Amino acid sequence: MKFLVAIDGSEAADHALAYALDLVGDAELTIVHSVQPEVYTESVAEPVHNRTETERLYVLDSIDDAEERGERLLEEAGDHASEADVAVETVLLFGNPALTVPDYAEAHDFDGIFVGHRGLSARAESMLGSVAKELIGRSSVPVTVVR
Repeated sequence: MKFLVAIDGSEAADHALAYALDLVGDAELTIVHSVQPEVYTESVAEPVHNRTETERLYVLDSIDDAEERGERLLEEAGDHASEADVAVETVLLFGNPALTVPDYAEAHDFDGIFVGHRGLSARAESMLGSVAKELIGRSSVPVTVVR
């Protein structure tokens, strides 16, 4: 069996990776990150109270910066998998993860996808969307959402 874990640097993605590492056994595991340089957000536990905090959380990114960040995230995830004695492949994708992840999974015959869900507020989710929800709707393979 072949499984894919989509990561984005959030704590929820870390949980999805840890969950997948616990479950995969002898299955093949590929970790992907999709570079979408237009905007990304940092996850926060507390509500945002002012504009300065908001500007810090919503970061406009150059393609080079986004690609470098993605490569760093994949390297860290690969190291985590190595510590768990699981061999993984890492792949950097380019584009909207709600599109690139299910397309990649289908094109490479994966049996399932693991993804984290950050639990954004309804307002933030309406502005940013939920990649996990979109993956469920677009994927041709089962999607396991981890919180």
